[in-house]
This record gives sequence, structure tokens and C-alpha cells, in this order.
Amino acid sequence: MDIVIRAAVIFAFLYLLMRMLGRRELSSMEPFDIILLVVIGDLVQQGVTQSDYSVTGALLAVSTIALLTVLVSWVSFRSRRMRAVLAGEPIVLVEDGNVIERNLRRQRLAVDELETEARLKQIGSLDDVRWAILETDGQISFVEKQQ
Repeated sequence: MDIVIRAAVIFAFLYLLMRMLGRRELSSMEPFDIILLVVIGDLVQQGVTQSDYSVTGALLAVSTIALLTVLVSWVSFRSRRMRAVLAGEPIVLVEDGNVIERNLRRQRLAVDELETEARLKQIGSLDDVRWAILETDGQISFVEKQQ
């Protein structure tokens, strides 16, 4: 039972940590970020199982985390209000060619990064953008103004 409680606490901590990191950081992973994830995985394993190297301990830890993941997904699916809390909501970054600086600051995005994303979508200028929206998965969607 001790492993189940530790796994649940670690799950909750990691979930909150990922929400605080921000969408853009998680959507664009560098090689160093992947290495950090592997190291975090090892540290989490040590924290969850302590010195328990049994198959039963491993199964309990993995099952607890899998069950909590399914539970979070189910709650998000069933409740629109909880979906906004668990996954976040899309954030408008540009409206009618005007950059919304406050939203960029909140998401720790620079205008240069936004312009780069627009160019990658074949949009020459943010003035041509009706909406730029940071989606919950970290991607930026662009809707161009009608010509």
C-alpha cells in the first residue's frame, strides 16, 4: 500500500509540474530535455519504489500511475469544467494582426518566436493574421485574414 500512495503523490506532483512548465516548453523538446526526462524517470522510480525491487512493487507502481492517467483522462472527457483545469484552454496570441502582449508574457513567448511559427505556416507577417491561438498541446494555430 505504501508504494501506491507514493506513486499517487509522485503522479500528482509531476502532473502539476507539467502544467506549470507551460505548453510551448513541452511541445518543443531538445535532446537535453529528453535526457532530463530519462533522469527524472529514474529519480521518480527510486522515490516511488524506494528499495523495493520486487516485481509486485513495480507492478503496483506502474498500475497506480496508469490508473491515475486513465482517471484524469476520463474526468477530462466527462466534464468540460474539469477539462479546462486539467488540460488548459486555448489562448489567443494575435487578434486581427495585433499581438496580445499580456498573453505572450504569460506563456513566456517572444514575438520573434510567434513570427517564426507564422513563417513556418507560410504567413509573411503577423499583420496578415486574424487569429493566432496557442492550443492546449503547445502548437500555434493561425487563421489568416480574408484577402
